[in-house]
Amino acid sequence: MRTKQERIEKIEQVLDETFPHPNIPLQHRDPYTLLIAVLLSAQCTDARVNLVTPELFAKASTPEAMIKITPHEIEEIIRPCGLGPTKSRAIWQLSRDLIEQHLGKVPDSLELLEKLPGVGHKTASVVLVQAFGKPAFPVDTHIHRCAKRWKLSSGKSVEQTEKDLKKTFPPKDWGKRHLQIIYFARTFCPALRHHPEKCPICCLM
Repeated sequence: MRTKQERIEKIEQVLDETFPHPNIPLQHRDPYTLLIAVLLSAQCTDARVNLVTPELFAKASTPEAMIKITPHEIEEIIRPCGLGPTKSRAIWQLSRDLIEQHLGKVPDSLELLEKLPGVGHKTASVVLVQAFGKPAFPVDTHIHRCAKRWKLSSGKSVEQTEKDLKKTFPPKDWGKRHLQIIYFARTFCPALRHHPEKCPICCLM
């Protein structure tokens, strides 16, 4: 029986061997386009977001350009991502807020990001760690599931999982581990039709 630290080290080894240099799957150019892409990814696949954002960013890739089109025009483009009316209003409003409150720049503060319309804790965390390289550990359903299966967290809530993972891995690795676990979960550790004996990490538990 491995100790918890031995399990953590083995998990890190497998993640590093399997996905040594993970890139964020959402296509973007800068912090603003990343923020919009992450917002669109709520209850939507990254692949679908990547099909939609080229058209949106061709029309408006800055807050200044975004507020020159209407929420309805935004909605027409982003409709395939789902929740079109809500997301389009949030994109327009947060673009206006960035201009009025942040000189058109995406803030590199979790607190300020979370104050933007439509930006929750996970979205803010993704932007903070991936756009600005600041320590944050966004937790989605994939990470939440794996953390419980790998006995790294009780899995009682996403908030608790985030706290547990921040204690498990050093801050310098949070951005990498976040992406590695997502890719690993999709490839080897799915929610359905999961075979623990075939999973390179679950088989070690």
